[in-house]
Amino acid sequence: MFTGIIQAVGKISRSEDRGGDIRLGIDCGELDLSGVRLGDSIAVNGACLTVIELAGTTFGADVSVETMNKTSLGDLAAGSPVNLETALTLDTALGGHLVSGHVDGVGSLVEMQPEARSVRYRFEVAPDIQHYIAAKGSVTVDGTSLTVNAVDANRFDVNIVPHTLQKTIFEHYRPGTRVNIEVDIIARYLERLLQGRAAGNADKDKQMLETLINSGFINHE
Repeated sequence: MFTGIIQAVGKISRSEDRGGDIRLGIDCGELDLSGVRLGDSIAVNGACLTVIELAGTTFGADVSVETMNKTSLGDLAAGSPVNLETALTLDTALGGHLVSGHVDGVGSLVEMQPEARSVRYRFEVAPDIQHYIAAKGSVTVDGTSLTVNAVDANRFDVNIVPHTLQKTIFEHYRPGTRVNIEVDIIARYLERLLQGRAAGNADKDKQMLETLINSGFINHE
């Protein structure tokens, strides 16, 4: 699990074909890897990758065909900047929202418009995930936890403040840039609840609802 608060911007140091899969080398820049071990997870542009190589400020990770098909990681080449975040621990401040690192789909930037000191970005997503995105809800774009400002069919807007522009790869985006989208995990669970109710699975529906309440995801008051 992750928080969607980007800890550092790194860059791809190498991208190697491995029999259809790829192995990425990521130079982590200022990201603290002192507590990272082989087998740990690091989110790269919002996609949870397993550390299989570790040397100095660089780690290596394999990217499967499935991950390449579901994310924009296959677009990356040596020198590409990437958002980085190490896995959430029990003493990590949850400054963003709960992020699984499991990308739901690839969106694309439609336009950017200055708005006072911020920049409003408009993204387009596939119709099969648009219903998960709600105004004032949470969404993850390339691993960055953001609040949705507005929704119009399969497009949504977010405002990027100066600090986020400086600390993420948003400044590199241009219209047409492909980005990894992860919807709010709560929306996924709620959809499953509704599916269970529609199918008449009242007991399972009730059990899942109780789990969400007990975990604090839903306020039952």
